[in-house]
Amino acid sequence: MKTLRYLLCWISVAALAGALPLHAEVNLQVGQVAPRFSGHDQDGHIWRLSRYLGKKYVLLYFYPKDDTAGGLAEASWLRDNLADFKLAGVEVVGVSTDSRKSHKEFAFKNNLPFPLLADKYGDIADAYGASVGGVYKIDRRVSFLIGLNGRILRVTNSPDPVAHLKEMAAVIAQLSGRNAL
Repeated sequence: MKTLRYLLCWISVAALAGALPLHAEVNLQVGQVAPRFSGHDQDGHIWRLSRYLGKKYVLLYFYPKDDTAGGLAEASWLRDNLADFKLAGVEVVGVSTDSRKSHKEFAFKNNLPFPLLADKYGDIADAYGASVGGVYKIDRRVSFLIGLNGRILRVTNSPDPVAHLKEMAAVIAQLSGRNAL
């Protein structure tokens, strides 16, 4: 028991000192098959990736928390450019570990017309490498553009919400053969 406490203490100190990463790196690469998942959106509906495969591209974006400056900037930018995403055949879905109630309030207050999935236990985030292992918290802003065939076309891992989304928009514009959004 003493050894276990010592080991846990050492791991905590090493992590705080930067010797160990506090979160896992995004382990999915372009060309890999996107993990299949489903989750409940802000209205309680089940959203399944499998429904869109072969029909639409999916922009799956992970964000740390509702009602933060970065979360609002990202969601607002997506809302304001959603028509262009739709024209390119892209379905937008956001994921955080906030509750459905929090998502519903956030979506209503900011007029967000796309699903926000409540990933309470971080299962979706873990599958995509967007969480702190075992803590049930998304600690990064990362997006995946998933192709019609279910493979990852692009991974965007910028912490800046606007730079993050502009990079993804440029890729989507390439898909539609137009200039970047």
